[in-house]
Amino acid sequence: MPELASTFAALADPTRLLIVERLLREGEHSVGELAAPLPISMPAVSRHIRVLEDAGLIERRVDRQWRRYRVRPEALRTIDDWLSHHRAFWTGSLDRLERMVGKKRRRS
Repeated sequence: MPELASTFAALADPTRLLIVERLLREGEHSVGELAAPLPISMPAVSRHIRVLEDAGLIERRVDRQWRRYRVRPEALRTIDDWLSHHRAFWTGSLDRLERMVGKKRRRS
């Protein structure tokens, strides 16, 4: 699952996570709009955006002279699929443990 690893690596950085969360919350933004509330330089924001693009988390749309960025929903689906698989495993495991503990308590 190399794409999942690069997705989590990209989201591990707090600035990149903030950018993705903002795009999810507010929709498309230009680099300048994304950079405005951040305490880092425009080149640093551009580097973060490049990492997010390379990981497939966001995509760029050219609107005349503006580059606008938005989250790629299919990238988030990959994360959701992975989490769903592990959630099902752990839910099943904990349910089995709960049944076993319940049986032992009734025997005591």
